[in-house]
Parts: sequence; C-alpha cells; structure tokens
Amino acid sequence: MEERVAYLSDVLLNPDAANDLVDAVEKAILDRLPNAESFEKYHSRKKRKLPYYRIYVKEYTIYYVVITDGSGKKIMEVRRILHNLQDRDQYI
Repeated sequence: MEERVAYLSDVLLNPDAANDLVDAVEKAILDRLPNAESFEKYHSRKKRKLPYYRIYVKEYTIYYVVITDGSGKKIMEVRRILHNLQDRDQYI
C-alpha cells in the first residue's frame, strides 16, 4: 500500500489521489470486516492453507485471508493490494 501511495503522491505528484485511495481502501476493508468470509473465494493456482478473498477498490484489488486466533476471534489479514493491470498470478 505504501508503494502505491508514494507513487501517486511523489511520482505522479497527486497527493489528493493518494489520500483518496487510502480512504477508499480503509472504508472497503471496514465495510467487509463484519462478514469477511461471506464473499466469493479467489481460486489461486497455488495450494494455500487459507482461502483468499478479494475486494475491488477503484483500479485495485485487495486480497485477504481470514485467520482464527487462539481465542476463536476472526481476523481479516490483507495479503496483497495489486493494481488491476498487474499480473496477479505472479504475486498471488
């Protein structure tokens, strides 16, 4: 996330777009949090211990897993944020 924000802000000289992206990603994650496992799973080519889920935000896709901690509490952990033009198979 830091790389995307730095690119928007420092390379493209658009700090407003960087802030908008941070706000949109945060809102999407918080909105999804209460029902994180009720969405379609992303079927990766790699075998994984935990299934990946995804959220679409602007031209980005957020990939996350849901982890159950020792007390039974569910935690949504973001694993990747990729631009939609990136080769997801290379990173996921």
